[in-house]
Amino acid sequence: MQREKAEPTVQKLPGPKAQEWVEFHSEAAATSTYVYDFVWDITEDAVGPFCTDPDGNVLLDFTSHVAAAPLGYNNPKLMDKLREFDLVDPLKIAGQDFYVSTGGTPEDTELPGPAHLMDTLTDITEQYGMDTVFLSNSGAEAVENAMKICYDNCEQPKYGLTFEGAFHGRTLGTLSLNRSKSVHRRDFPELSGIHDVPHSMAGVERLREKLDPKHGHIPPEQVAFLILEPVQGEGGYQVPDAEFMRAVNDLCAEHDIPLIADEIQSGVGRTGEMWASDHFDFEPDVITSAKALRVGATISSADIFPDKKSRISSTWGAGDILSSIQGTLTVAAIQEHDLLSHATQVGERFLGQLEELQDDHPETIVDVRGLGLMTAVEFDTKDRREAVVDAALQRGLLTLGCGQKTLRLLPPLDVRERELDIAVDLLDDAIDHVES
Repeated sequence: MQREKAEPTVQKLPGPKAQEWVEFHSEAAATSTYVYDFVWDITEDAVGPFCTDPDGNVLLDFTSHVAAAPLGYNNPKLMDKLREFDLVDPLKIAGQDFYVSTGGTPEDTELPGPAHLMDTLTDITEQYGMDTVFLSNSGAEAVENAMKICYDNCEQPKYGLTFEGAFHGRTLGTLSLNRSKSVHRRDFPELSGIHDVPHSMAGVERLREKLDPKHGHIPPEQVAFLILEPVQGEGGYQVPDAEFMRAVNDLCAEHDIPLIADEIQSGVGRTGEMWASDHFDFEPDVITSAKALRVGATISSADIFPDKKSRISSTWGAGDILSSIQGTLTVAAIQEHDLLSHATQVGERFLGQLEELQDDHPETIVDVRGLGLMTAVEFDTKDRREAVVDAALQRGLLTLGCGQKTLRLLPPLDVRERELDIAVDLLDDAIDHVES
């Protein structure tokens, strides 16, 4: 498949072979969040945003696996480096109990390992004074450990603060922070002391009242952390204004409350900066990352991390050799090929195209928003959004919903203008079909 000439082509979705794979998978798989019966065939051609299913249908993937594949499929910027590595077994070790070398010395080794990934992460968070990293398996674990180190750092830990619309993971601890959909946390036990406020300036003012030393009911010294997504993901791709982010930052600084930036979906170049936090007058004390890194990472300063041995640990923490290599090479590719500037430039172009699409469908599309290549189209109803997702799929465009009635679009960071044009045309056709 040549990326320059590839086109989405769909006969039927799902086709007979794909349906067999779905049924086979479902025989043992627990009910989860599968959106549609799309099956990627890893033995067939795939490049950039284009991939193939078992029946030969070619799809244009504008989900990037929910931002977990920031360079798309089989990107040579990554694959050429990975081919140099002779795979070994185990590719996961008990990384909190042992160390791993990738040959030679740390300075002259040919390929990076977990230690190099942690070193890279401290480099790209240096502007926030971060010098310490804990690697884990997932974004939820990264947030869970962010909570733990903040609780440990607080002398009287009793409270945590979150925002309406938030999504931070699916462990029992992180579920306590979620405020986007009730199905995520309904009937599960929750951590005590978690307070939420609206994701707005009014919410910040309410927090200010709650924390007021004379009139408030939450003693600031007992607040272990405030957590927020610089751009809300599952909550609907809500991009905050600069005033809100500055006010959150100032409030936390005033009361010495550690500020956790959940960058699981928005980080590692997705918004046109390495971190979405970089767009704002905003100084996180902890950053959580995953998805694009292929591993979970809790990043902060040594002052916040506990210094007691075994206080935090994980069997696979700092032990996923292959994923750590992928994560380090991904960051290197983003920097080497200037994909931050590219994501900013083509992201602005893409947003303009989506705004034109809104002009063409004023009764159906109620809002278009985004930052870099983290973009969203909000529809008038949830049913309309669902119908557009399905209609786009049948035309060869993979998308995902978020929020209540929003469609998210996440092309690879090196997406080409031709691919954006194809996506907009397919989306336009899908909306026409649904409207009619």
